[in-house]
Amino acid sequence: MTDILVIEDEPTIADSLRLALTREGFGVETMGTAGAGIEALAAGGFDLVILDVGLPDMSGFEACRTIRRDSDVPVIFLTARGDEIDRVVGLEIGADDYVVKPFSVRELVARVQVILRRRVKRPGKEAGETLVDSGQAAESLHGLVHDHEGARILVHGQPLDLARYEYLLLGLLLERPGRVWSRADIMTRLWPERSGSLERTVDAHVKTLRAKLREAGIGAEVIRTHRGFGYSLVKASAGDA
Repeated sequence: MTDILVIEDEPTIADSLRLALTREGFGVETMGTAGAGIEALAAGGFDLVILDVGLPDMSGFEACRTIRRDSDVPVIFLTARGDEIDRVVGLEIGADDYVVKPFSVRELVARVQVILRRRVKRPGKEAGETLVDSGQAAESLHGLVHDHEGARILVHGQPLDLARYEYLLLGLLLERPGRVWSRADIMTRLWPERSGSLERTVDAHVKTLRAKLREAGIGAEVIRTHRGFGYSLVKASAGDA
């Protein structure tokens, strides 16, 4: 059974989510505080987290940062705030989706199902790690090698610690070095169910991906911004292997 953790301090919302998700065959556990939710998640066994932003003991943003230190389990934020900046911040710190209150429980359940359908376990990582296409290790550039079967990207032989959509985004750029991908194209490829919304989602993931490439010793400038168009992966220079 697929198990979902709901971290929500409003009992009516928590109860309605439990009922709707249980009807769809999910196992559901609810927690009213971030601390209790983080502790439950640490014990393991959950495939997705629904996380309220406005919790009494800690903001959902801070809770997500804490979760992301040890886990790549998918996270859907619930928030009463609909400002784009709040959604971008949430995506930058590792959320997979955003639902603004008041919301349709039916729509939220549908989003849960979409995320879980698209998820594939990465060997050696916990559930919820990544989505991949089939194939062998192929693309290699700037010291990066895309291992399709292992659902990971290596840098000089060592796996990069990437969240799901960071992995998908870098894999997409590696497919066609030099090609300029528009934000709309990237949304269609990586977030097909949300291709018409919030293209700044792409910008947020490019930002975190660049930071991880920099930490791995690869210049963040290998991902080039084409203002007004989108992004591309810089082709290797003549001296690159």
